[in-house]
Amino acid sequence: MSKLAAPPADGFCARAWAHTVDLQQAIVEHPFNAALTDGTLDRDRFAFYIVQDARYLVGFAQALAAAATRAEDAEDAAFLAGASQGALIEERRLHAGYVAEFGLSDAEIAGIDTSPSCLAYTSYLRATALTEPYPVLLAALLPCFWVYQHVGTTILAATGGAEGHPYRAWIETYADDEFAEAVLAARDLTDRVAGSVDDEMRERMLEAFTRATEYEWLFWNSAWIKEPWPTARWVN
Repeated sequence: MSKLAAPPADGFCARAWAHTVDLQQAIVEHPFNAALTDGTLDRDRFAFYIVQDARYLVGFAQALAAAATRAEDAEDAAFLAGASQGALIEERRLHAGYVAEFGLSDAEIAGIDTSPSCLAYTSYLRATALTEPYPVLLAALLPCFWVYQHVGTTILAATGGAEGHPYRAWIETYADDEFAEAVLAARDLTDRVAGSVDDEMRERMLEAFTRATEYEWLFWNSAWIKEPWPTARWVN
């Protein structure tokens, strides 16, 4: 298990985590993640989550690609572009996985609506990429890295290892060394950029980090309730 060291105490990331610490705990304790931890999460909920996650990753990748084009440092641009490509590769892997594991056909997958929360989160990231400054975009992207690593390592610790766990592959994806390195890189980049801007911009970054973390909670919750469109009954 790769447990991250705390970010520098005087940096943006430490402040952002402290600002959202109760929300981070609420995400870990959400019924979806509690059931995922003890292995009782039903397959329909997990399948719904995986379909939504694959669709989310496309928007996340697009926002990362936009950030890559705005990075002034070549290494930062390479990291962001690589993360964008990795998100799209993961989307394809998830698609193939739920076709095989859950026996879903492409037609059945296409018939599952993108949930309101999934659409809202991806739309938020795309809008941030189009309308907000680079530092704000980085802050909005960070929770997807950091929250997932936090949830994955917390679940792995709670289970004493993923051996024999029905969701072992998912847990190990977000608790491994490679993903931890990506989180550290994203945190370091965000802290460096935050250190180069004024207080007003850092406040905007904090707002974006908080909003994206709120969307993380909403995303887990939408999977738990298999969130429908309440307006669907009026649409032919």
